[in-house]
Amino acid sequence: MTQTSLIHPVILCGGSGTRLWPASRKACPKPFLPLTDERTLFQQALDRVADPDTFAEPIVVAGKQHVDLIEGQSGAGANINLIVEPAARNTAPAIGLAAALLDPDAIMLVCPSDHHIADADAFRSAAKAGAALARQGYLVALGIAPTGPETGYGYIKRGDELEGGFAIERFVEKPNLERAKEYLASGSYSWNGGIFVMRAGQVLEELESHRERISQALRRSVEMGRQVGSQFHPDAEAFSSIEGDSIDYAVMENTGSAAMVPVDMGWSDIGTWSALQDALAGADRSNTAPNNADLVDCKNVLVVSDGPRVSAVGLEDICIIVDGDEVLVTTRDGAQKVGKLPGAQDQ
Repeated sequence: MTQTSLIHPVILCGGSGTRLWPASRKACPKPFLPLTDERTLFQQALDRVADPDTFAEPIVVAGKQHVDLIEGQSGAGANINLIVEPAARNTAPAIGLAAALLDPDAIMLVCPSDHHIADADAFRSAAKAGAALARQGYLVALGIAPTGPETGYGYIKRGDELEGGFAIERFVEKPNLERAKEYLASGSYSWNGGIFVMRAGQVLEELESHRERISQALRRSVEMGRQVGSQFHPDAEAFSSIEGDSIDYAVMENTGSAAMVPVDMGWSDIGTWSALQDALAGADRSNTAPNNADLVDCKNVLVVSDGPRVSAVGLEDICIIVDGDEVLVTTRDGAQKVGKLPGAQDQ
């Protein structure tokens, strides 16, 4: 099996996860927490691409403040290649760094490190279908099967059918509730989960065409960078000169080769405490609580506590989080605003 025939996972470890405060903090943000399983979200991301017959050694892109967490959670003897970003510049530069260090014909599977995927087999099947399209010259997004009129995600509208997927007619920003209901009813839209399959050389070509400044700064940062063991350190001055941009804005919304593979894999970005409860409880809207919680006449209540017992009576649609010396109580609807709290900002 040659390296170019394998799929190269690129796992992005950016973001601070402030909406999952107080459990998610700068020193140990969301990817490195065991939220849905005994394994952390980052470890689960590694587990999904562990088949050596399908996937090459993963590339992990992260900031220097999380290198110790990544190496500690990867396990002894793990074969990962780590790109240490000198500064956070969003997903387009991060993906561009990985692309620049791969063979131009290598197929990249870009995955956020902090998502929940219940059906790993469906994920891998979609990744393989995406790789087949990428080898034909498409830049592929995995289109997540929507389970409701979600207003917190971007959407993808499918276009003409392709072998193994669809052309993308357009990307849509986060809609209001009425528009989200229309998208769901039409059956033509999927959620954009930020998971992409693309050929490394084509990524660099698209960046050169649509974001020339980013492309040039990336090239300088790689040329002047240094390899230290399994870690690559881009040149800090060149990389920090980049103006941050997402791969969606920089490439996917500008290319004429965008395609999608629809997939139903029990996906959640675990972006809020209410999203975590949905991932854990499913559709039955049951209470989700550890052994050290006592709930009486409660409905759809989430409790996460790192020690103290939590007791509640007569609550509905509430999330209660206890972490160290911090306590958070929020409605499910209010969970989107947790990141605006002073505690989340000052961590």
